[in-house]
Amino acid sequence: MEKQDKAKREKQSLRMTLTELKWMYGYAKKYKHFVLIYLVIGIVGTVMSLLSALATKYLIDAVTGTGDMPIVNAACFMVGMTFGNIASKAICSRIGAKISVKVQNEIQYEIYERIMGAEWESLNEYRSGDLLNRLNSDVSTVANGVITLIPSLITHAVQFIGSFLLIMHYDYIMALIALATAPVTLILSKVLLNRMSEYSREMRKMSSDIMAFQDESFQNLESVKSFGISERYLHNMVSLQDKYKSKYLDFNSFSIKTSVLMGTMGSLVSFACMGWGVYRLWSGIITFGTMTLFLQLASRLSSAFSQLVSTVPSAISALASAGRIMPVSEIEQEEILFRKEAGEIEKEAIKHGVSVEFKDVSFAYKAGSDVLKNISIKANPGEIVAIVGPSGEGKTTLIRLMLSLVHTNEGTALVKSNGKACKIGAQTRKLFSYVPQGNTVLPGSIADNMRIVKENASDSQIKEALETACAYEFVEKMPNGINSQIGEQGKGLSEGQAQRISIARAVIKDAPILLLDEATSALDIATERRVLKNIIKANPLKTCIVTTHRPSVLSMCDRVYKVENTGVIEIDEQECERMLMDF
Repeated sequence: MEKQDKAKREKQSLRMTLTELKWMYGYAKKYKHFVLIYLVIGIVGTVMSLLSALATKYLIDAVTGTGDMPIVNAACFMVGMTFGNIASKAICSRIGAKISVKVQNEIQYEIYERIMGAEWESLNEYRSGDLLNRLNSDVSTVANGVITLIPSLITHAVQFIGSFLLIMHYDYIMALIALATAPVTLILSKVLLNRMSEYSREMRKMSSDIMAFQDESFQNLESVKSFGISERYLHNMVSLQDKYKSKYLDFNSFSIKTSVLMGTMGSLVSFACMGWGVYRLWSGIITFGTMTLFLQLASRLSSAFSQLVSTVPSAISALASAGRIMPVSEIEQEEILFRKEAGEIEKEAIKHGVSVEFKDVSFAYKAGSDVLKNISIKANPGEIVAIVGPSGEGKTTLIRLMLSLVHTNEGTALVKSNGKACKIGAQTRKLFSYVPQGNTVLPGSIADNMRIVKENASDSQIKEALETACAYEFVEKMPNGINSQIGEQGKGLSEGQAQRISIARAVIKDAPILLLDEATSALDIATERRVLKNIIKANPLKTCIVTTHRPSVLSMCDRVYKVENTGVIEIDEQECERMLMDF
């Protein structure tokens, strides 16, 4: 049974390796001409290196009077081949760098594009730090592998075969002695292959875990400090590092033992080659030049063989990274259908505004039970519609449905304008401005934050949007006004100020529908009411949908929906008044 399981695992591993290799080959094919140039120059450099060793023989024989080639010719030949080899290596390095960065940028862009275009729910299984690690470290490893693996394999093979044939030409016994380490190396390479494959995958995962932990720590640093749990986070960091260190040192120990054995074998072979060469030289069978050639070629033969074997770990590392990138490259993408109705509604919105309507909509997340069941709501142009209810009952889910981040399981979700209707989808997002929960201010200047949603916004338009959101009253007092710099997650601003900047950013987009998801929770009641009044005053046709657990805004609303127990009911004025009195 154990043997069957082992065989099954090995078969699955082989299938996975072939799949990863095929995926990498797809990128190598795109740059086959560049890879071919890189390969040809590499082979030329290897040949020049071998000829340089041969030239050394001719030069020494010429100096000792045992050769036919003139000293000057031999010296020029040796110098030419040596510098030719140096030049070819430099050219290879430059071409390799150009291709590698091009491939890296292409893969990185494609993966980034896949992540940005992924279904929102599909990304839940990945931590942001893990995605960053795959997008950077793994992509870099794969890009380098795409360019260098096959050329390196071939050039090292050329060096190995060339060195062996040259030695064979002068002394077949020396050639056999130089190959003495090959059987041991082949045996060790099988063991190394299995251990390296396991190591690469585990180390990549540990590296992702550490990066994800660090990213989450920095993102939540304020909370970590506030709860006084910094020491616990430091302890967790040390724990992750210890696991990484243990695995790293374990493999390092294995690598050192392997290297010592290989080094010992190589030294013994070198001694044997030297002894045989000295004996042949003492016997007068070979010249000093041939002896020097033997020593150089024996060293290069051993080096080429070791480099051939060393490409195995590099290949495994690249394949392990490819295996981590592939699931992200195949992640489910959101469906963006062209709907002419969306364009028509966008045109109608200028004169008539846009309404949102849900009919008998049901929704459940992939990994859970029903969140909303058979709900119906509507919000018309010029209205402020509130969605209230306890936390966790589905208010934010409703917003996600409107933005097509998640999709209805049943029922219809529509946007309408002047008799025209369009099913809500990715293409209708342009009709919405959105202010999510929490602090969503980005690092940079306040003007930069505004221009993220409207690239060509003028200073006066930015000021007007800030005034609508009751934000300009504190922005104008800042040292550089709208050009004042703010830190990551709005550092330097209070929570209420950050919320108003986020609202201003949504206002400047000037979409016909504005979604505020608990976006006024940090504002006092008076400011909250002023902001909502300003928004409607600035554009009387704007549809404003507010999710809140604070009843203070209800008196301003045209319609109020309560989310509770997977259902949604429209509550009347009396219920609103009761909620206000309770508040």
